[in-house]
Amino acid sequence: MPTVLTKTDLAQVVRVARAKRGVSWAKIAESIGKDPVWTVAALLGQHPLTAGEASTVASLLDLDDEAVAVLQLMPYRASDATMATDPTIYRFHEALAVYGPAIKELIHEEFGDGIMSAINFKLSVQRRPHPEGDRVVVTFDGKFLDYAWKHSAKEVS
Repeated sequence: MPTVLTKTDLAQVVRVARAKRGVSWAKIAESIGKDPVWTVAALLGQHPLTAGEASTVASLLDLDDEAVAVLQLMPYRASDATMATDPTIYRFHEALAVYGPAIKELIHEEFGDGIMSAINFKLSVQRRPHPEGDRVVVTFDGKFLDYAWKHSAKEVS
């Protein structure tokens, strides 16, 4: 039986192909008409592409038909424990460990009992010049989802 390319394997193929061809993430995103952050996440295995988007990416990066098929698969969205050791990713874990409870309290105070969606969600990463060294500005923009407690059709009186 032939070896099947996984989304994780393909993510590395995409990273190498992009570097070899000198194609920026922004160029790929523009070519498929998607947001750059969403595009990078998709090409690293976290979102499925349409057939047209997958073909466009394959053309830009000289990927084969198997890659086109894998790009269209629904992902398994789970964190990889080894990624948490990457310094950039670790700092996000650290920031949420320190500030997560405060963010939660402020969300509840402003919106009530609920959560920020990570499905109906946008993310942006920007550079802001600063005299002491450029700043990284990461914006999470998620829809507020309130906890709605529903009763069954057979309510007890």
